[in-house]
Order: sequence, then structure tokens, then C-alpha cells
Amino acid sequence: MSMHALAALRHPSWLRALASLPMLIVLAACAPSGAGATSPSSRTVDAPSAARTSGGTAVAVFAGGCFWCMQPPYDKLPGVISTEAGYTGGHTSRPTYRQVSAGGTGHAEAVRVTYDPRKVSYPKLLDVFWHNIDPVAVNRQFCDVGDQYRSAIFPIGPQQHSEAEASLRAIQADPRFKRPIATRIEPAATFYPAEEYHQAYYRKNPLRYKYYRYGCGRDQRLQQIWGNAG
Repeated sequence: MSMHALAALRHPSWLRALASLPMLIVLAACAPSGAGATSPSSRTVDAPSAARTSGGTAVAVFAGGCFWCMQPPYDKLPGVISTEAGYTGGHTSRPTYRQVSAGGTGHAEAVRVTYDPRKVSYPKLLDVFWHNIDPVAVNRQFCDVGDQYRSAIFPIGPQQHSEAEASLRAIQADPRFKRPIATRIEPAATFYPAEEYHQAYYRKNPLRYKYYRYGCGRDQRLQQIWGNAG
């Protein structure tokens, strides 16, 4: 299957098109069905002025291509309380998956990480971020193409911003990268949670998720870049 054909599997229309092919439906990835898959979220999370919340937890936001693939590495990290897939960094209010995936909203698929800063640091979250993306890919990640799949860090508050910049400088100085680092540091913005269908997709639909991830070449490329450190 070509890269473009695999990426197209993330579009809602594919599930309807494959309705008569049960086995392919099981394997097809990112193909939401039903009204909930294309309706905007009923809530938003405004950009906070500080990373820490009143309850002592903290939040961080990262965009690393398909948000399905960015929740698992954080969910398994000690000190992370929860993750949420969503959209941020654009100009469209309450965007739907269909709108974002079509391009033109300015939003990136992203994950919002709630964590306990006493147990895991923001620099550690940054390290996990880098090792789960291709930093030299411009407006794409793996088989997903478009600025909605750009890699970006959305630091909240001056401390996160300073640590994000230091982390980016370290990556830019890494001799393994022969091309310019494409990952951006962008201003924190309103975070729109994605439709319920997309939340923890890897748990709800493990077979489709694995098929998508493998077919997209994500792990192969990460191994090529980072080796066993990925």
C-alpha cells in the first residue's frame, strides 16, 4: 500500500467505503464512523498562563503527528496522570477531526499531558517527545502529510519555554541530523479535545492501531533515527 493510500485510511470516508469488506475494516486505521467522529468537542481547554494547576499537577502540550501514536509513550511514563488527544495551534474554533485532517485550520494534532512534576520533569517529557518523532520532517510525520501533522512544542509559561528552547538547541546540535530541525516551538493556545473515538485509540482498537503504525513506517523510522534509545 502506498504512503498516500495508507494516510487516506485516517479519513472517515474510508470506513464507509470498506463497509462490505469486514476483514479490511478490522485492519483499517484512523477511520472514524458515526456522528461522534465528526462532531466538535463540547469543551475546550484555554491556554493556561502557567503549567502548574491549583491541584499541584502540571500540563504540557506536544504535537508529533498522528495523536494516536503520541498517547502511548506518555501513558506508560511514570508520573504521567493522563493524556488527551486534541487539536491546537490553529485559527478554527471547535474544529472537527474531518476539518483538521483536511488541512486549512492551522491546527496540529496534539496531545495534552497532565503529570505530577514531583515524579516526572518537563525535560523528561521533552525527551520522550523527541524520541517519538522525526525532527527533520517538514509539515509531516511519517506517512501523514500536511501542517496538521507538524511536530511542535507548545510550552506553557516561562520555565517550560526556557526548557523547550534548551532541548531544541541540543537536538539542533546533535550530529546525527544532517538536515535542519523542522520541529517548532509555538505559543500555547486553546486546546480542543478530539472526538471520543480518538481518545486512547490504541487501547480501544489495538489491531487497527498496530496496522496503521506499522504500515506508516513509524517504528522503522524511529529505529533508524534513534536506535535502541527510541
